[in-house]
Amino acid sequence: MAGHAKALTFSEATSSEVFSDRLSANGDGNLPRLLAAVVTHVHDLIKQFRPTQDEWRQVIAFLTEVGHASDERRQEWVLLSDLIGASALVEEINSRRPKAATPNTIRGPFFRNDAPERSSGSSISLDGVGEPLMVSARVEDLDGLPIAGAEIVTWQANGEGFYENQQPDLQPEHNLRGLFRADADGRFHYRSVMPSGYGVPDDGPVGRLLAEAGYPLRRPVNLHFVIRARGFETITTHIYDASDPHLGEDALFGVRPELVARFEPVDIDGKRAKAVNLTFVMVRTKPGRVG
Repeated sequence: MAGHAKALTFSEATSSEVFSDRLSANGDGNLPRLLAAVVTHVHDLIKQFRPTQDEWRQVIAFLTEVGHASDERRQEWVLLSDLIGASALVEEINSRRPKAATPNTIRGPFFRNDAPERSSGSSISLDGVGEPLMVSARVEDLDGLPIAGAEIVTWQANGEGFYENQQPDLQPEHNLRGLFRADADGRFHYRSVMPSGYGVPDDGPVGRLLAEAGYPLRRPVNLHFVIRARGFETITTHIYDASDPHLGEDALFGVRPELVARFEPVDIDGKRAKAVNLTFVMVRTKPGRVG
């Protein structure tokens, strides 16, 4: 048409450019640029590896299977994002903090937002199966002052390396999950059982694909925490067992030196147990930003 540049014809050489031109002509903001970049990379991969129609249908079938494997108990898309390092990279970019602050990690695919509130000192192990663990912690700011009333959500695998929502028929509902509130000195403590390291689920499409590609699917022993307090950035993090031999190959890229703690042997009522003492350091939110 007169007054308009002639549209490019779609071809192997122009495919991503044709797509990007259509986006730039009709879209504003960062989303069109991000989508154009994603599509360009996809087209470049297709041109590099030149899959057959059947091979490309296998890619589509994999993505479809990932969607079918996701429900309210299991999020296979989150697992895919976690295992390729995308979740960790987004977290790294968006949660830069002073060195003294507790670093963020990803939540992982087994988080639930309905953990029951429990009183400090109570147990989150509803079946009592496993080596007893005592967890004591303090929540403070960068000046070492306590953050009273901070809300702490914790969850973990059991002694066999399984989360409760992986085994709904074998573990009690909300087993090894709890919500606690810090006291006036910023402290909370609870009883649990020692978790085990575990393999990332390989019974779904994501785990099967990466296992076939030779990717290590091991996670070291860890405890999960989400810590919230008014006026502070939310902490989403793990604590790792210093004695675990798999710290250097965490499948979800979460291990940081600041997050490695010693789970010390202790004796409780004549029984072998472990204890860990933790400190979480929160950063105040910047003006105009919600934690």
